[in-house]
Amino acid sequence: MKIKINSTKVSHFILGAYLDAGDVKYVFSAIVMSVYMLIVCSNVLLIVVICMNRSLHEPMYLFLCSLFVNELYGSTGLFPFLLVQILSDIHTVSAPFCFLQIFCVYSYACVEFLNLAIMSYDRYLAICCPLQYNTSMTFNKVIMLIAVTWIYSFLSVVGTISLIVPLQLCGNIISKVYCLNYSIVKLACSNTRVNNIYGLVGTFLSVFGPFILILYTYMKILQVCFSGSKQARQKAVSTCTPHLASLLNFSFGVCFEIVTSRFDLNIAPNVLNIFLSLYFLTCQPFFNPVMYGLKMSKIRIICKGLLYWKV
Repeated sequence: MKIKINSTKVSHFILGAYLDAGDVKYVFSAIVMSVYMLIVCSNVLLIVVICMNRSLHEPMYLFLCSLFVNELYGSTGLFPFLLVQILSDIHTVSAPFCFLQIFCVYSYACVEFLNLAIMSYDRYLAICCPLQYNTSMTFNKVIMLIAVTWIYSFLSVVGTISLIVPLQLCGNIISKVYCLNYSIVKLACSNTRVNNIYGLVGTFLSVFGPFILILYTYMKILQVCFSGSKQARQKAVSTCTPHLASLLNFSFGVCFEIVTSRFDLNIAPNVLNIFLSLYFLTCQPFFNPVMYGLKMSKIRIICKGLLYWKV
């Protein structure tokens, strides 16, 4: 049941998806803390490895470094908040902090998709146009692409926040474990047509636009692979497999959250719904460093060297 509020402004929101776990909440908090520490350590390790080794100062690894920074950014926008809420008896969040979390979560997702799209474009140039690769993908162009990815993401989410802050709300209960834009839009008493249009356009540009670019580049890559030698196919597969796995993993989590939020679907038990809604924010930041650390031979060799040196 929504709490009716006469004021046009809400000072706080109630997160209605949290369950009364009793003493089990300490187990959950320990799991959340452990996962967050693993995410931080694995991503920081690979960022340091890429930054400190000149042999990895290539476009593909610089894009990976941006991806790992984004994993730290996104997970930091969620995990400390989750930890506090799990240990708390009252699951409330102030309106300004809720808007800040929306900014972090949405900009993280936007950067992730755009970064994956740029990485697919990089692989397309490397595999399909190898002779022009060094002239096409210069250091300055790499930095520009990374900067545009982050700046565009931040600006697009600023637009989202600027549309939800002035909304007149008729309630303050969000049926999630963290803040989402559409969960607040659904609480509005005023007209939200502009919010819905901006949200749909933003989703297309930030999610489906990059996804279409990725599909196009991989169609071209597959054409080259099937027409090339066995060695060329093996090299293409070794460099593209982590990227495709990362894309499919993240796309699944984001699509699930978009569909269930937009259409109020409960397609699984409550606990499973909560886990799946958190999937793209919890599994992706851990999945990427593990996948790329194991599959990318240069990174794997350097990490093994560091491990043996410490031992």
